[in-house]
Amino acid sequence: MSTVPDYEANYTNEQKQLAEHLIGLEKSALDKWFKGDVSGYRELWSRRSFTYFDAAHPERVEGHEAIDTFLDGVDGKLHADEYEMRSPRVQFGDDTALLTYQLFSDTNLIDMKYNCIELFQKEEDSQWRVIHSTWSFIRPMDMDFGSAKKIV
Repeated sequence: MSTVPDYEANYTNEQKQLAEHLIGLEKSALDKWFKGDVSGYRELWSRRSFTYFDAAHPERVEGHEAIDTFLDGVDGKLHADEYEMRSPRVQFGDDTALLTYQLFSDTNLIDMKYNCIELFQKEEDSQWRVIHSTWSFIRPMDMDFGSAKKIV
């Protein structure tokens, strides 16, 4: 029985290496994040074009200046002894890659259970940076569908 997920069977060798690289970039940022150091994400998130949806913010965060303000507010405050990145998956487009995973950690501030999306783009300097990030709480079926009207 193969331990390689079905979707990875379709990866080229280059895509396999790139997927490992992008997951490594994210893990490096997370390693710092859970030590109270936001510099990993400050470097990973694109300065050229960036947007962010956070579960605690009602609107999209636009641009690196706005995310810098957000990061300044978190810097040095969030700590955890460990975290778990579950089921990372990378999907590819032309000079883009989409990383999705679930993140779990008991931090000093919050019991984290997130669905995470990081949209990477290869920038002019040939570096891969995140141009959009979404961290949303894992809350399956939190919505009441009892009053929904039948569509079909």
